[in-house]
Amino acid sequence: MSTQTADTTARASIIVAAPIEHAFAVFTDGIDRWWTREHTIGAAPLARIVLEPRAGGRAYTIDIEGGECDWGRVLAYEPPRRVVFSWDITTAWQRETDPARASEVEVTFLAQDAQHTRVELAHRHLDRHGEGWPAMREAVESPGGWPRGLAAYAAVVASD
Repeated sequence: MSTQTADTTARASIIVAAPIEHAFAVFTDGIDRWWTREHTIGAAPLARIVLEPRAGGRAYTIDIEGGECDWGRVLAYEPPRRVVFSWDITTAWQRETDPARASEVEVTFLAQDAQHTRVELAHRHLDRHGEGWPAMREAVESPGGWPRGLAAYAAVVASD
């Protein structure tokens, strides 16, 4: 796994031992199986996270009290090669209601061979968050951010 910074983009990648179709399905449909539970902006602890499988779909959480919290929008859904969603979260880790101030997460899936897929994540346009955006970039590319998420994702892929 590697992580690097390029301007206003945080990047992370990993190779998983799975065919591309399965790698895509676990990342998208199976997001609730690997998402870090403490990574939520909801009012109560996270019970479930959902990424609706279509462009125009919602990215949201459901807390243990049944409350829903939108945290993004599915901008592109192209199985098994690519998914893009907005990151509607402010630098104060609250819901961002202005789409112009949201960053984007693009995840591409590249078959290495029949049983291995390279997953590349680019969390881009972080500067759209305004003042304080470098701290958000630092947080999402830190070991506890996307690298932790991709490691958890890879563990779920490996357990299937």
